Amino acid sequence: MHPSNYPTQLHQQHKHHELSLFHSLLSTLGLLLSINAGCSNDTSYHISGLWLGGVELLRTITPKLTIDKSRNSWAVKKDITRYSSLLAKEDLNLTMILQSIVDNVSTGVYNVSVTVLFYKNSSITVSLNRNDLSLPILAEKEANGDGDSVLEGVLSFYDTPADLIIPISDDGDTGFWYRMKNEIDLPSKQILVPCNTHRAVLELYVSFHGNDESWYSNPPSSYLRMNNISLQGNGAYREVFVTIDGASVGSELPFPVVLTSVFNSLFWKPVVSIGAFNLPSYDFEVTPFLEKVLDGQVHEFGVGVGNVIPYWLVDANLHIWLDKGSSSVTAGTVVAHNPSLALKSRKEVKRLDGSFEVKGKGGSESKGWVISTAGNLTTLVLQEFRFQSFIQFQKNATRKFVKLKIKVNKEIQVLNDRGELLK
Repeated sequence: MHPSNYPTQLHQQHKHHELSLFHSLLSTLGLLLSINAGCSNDTSYHISGLWLGGVELLRTITPKLTIDKSRNSWAVKKDITRYSSLLAKEDLNLTMILQSIVDNVSTGVYNVSVTVLFYKNSSITVSLNRNDLSLPILAEKEANGDGDSVLEGVLSFYDTPADLIIPISDDGDTGFWYRMKNEIDLPSKQILVPCNTHRAVLELYVSFHGNDESWYSNPPSSYLRMNNISLQGNGAYREVFVTIDGASVGSELPFPVVLTSVFNSLFWKPVVSIGAFNLPSYDFEVTPFLEKVLDGQVHEFGVGVGNVIPYWLVDANLHIWLDKGSSSVTAGTVVAHNPSLALKSRKEVKRLDGSFEVKGKGGSESKGWVISTAGNLTTLVLQEFRFQSFIQFQKNATRKFVKLKIKVNKEIQVLNDRGELLK
């Protein structure tokens, strides 16, 4: 060994040891994202996103700020344990985009700090077999010695973080999100799914802006045209969905987050509206459709919003769990039933006054099996939707009443080859 290379190689070995130790600790730790922000002046609200390696971690909006600088600070926290596999990688860019407008009124300067906190995870992992395909259960259940709790525990999508996360997002020049202006905008990304994938979940991020900022209170476009109002409405029904090779594999009704600028700012004091600082993402269990993508070929994963008008910001993350005991698995789709929601509408209009009601209900079912080193496991996804919207204009449209009711029931079951419920 050349003497001049010796310190460098020692440093590389030490760095490799530290990374190995860090990677092993990640499986036992939880991750908490903490963002602290402040603004130096009065400004309108702005949408913001945080990405690591193109994978979105957080979608958030700023509050309505005032000229009182001492009050223009806020904090956001979010558990990001589901993204822990990203932290095991090197050379990933952390990107935060604040879509802002700078003019004579909005002149504020933002100061933002981003911190990741590590905490001890309260769950343990119980192996299904020697090849380390596992299900997590709560530690207190294990302490009770209840072996059946392994099979009967109700688990969330990400109790065991994915081994691989692939972003379905734009190139990042103007943000990693896709800007959707109408329902024929169907952005997609070609992805080569590893042949040993035994589970996959597509996580969708959306936010709504422009003419669709308060989509849940939009009247039909026919009402606006009748009254010579040069705006788009498209009614108060929206639906987000995901596709594989152009075929729909799941849909959700979005949660109507009230953004800062929609109502009087007093509605935002002393607390913000539900979901405003941490806009909800939507999880689609696509394991029943793995048969489509485990052929070693590139496939197209797409996202979309039904009935949309300008504009929505959309992107997605594909979470993949790998069978580390095998180079490939076998999968099949048994049921793939995802019909459109059946909607019924009723309206009564007299010039600017009137009422509009939309009702609908529907459901979907998907079922598929995967044979891996854990055995032959079948995933069943059942979902039911109920939607009801009522909008009323009174006193020459100077008063507006809005009522929206969305009910979604989703059930996901995993069964072994004997039909026993695993989760």
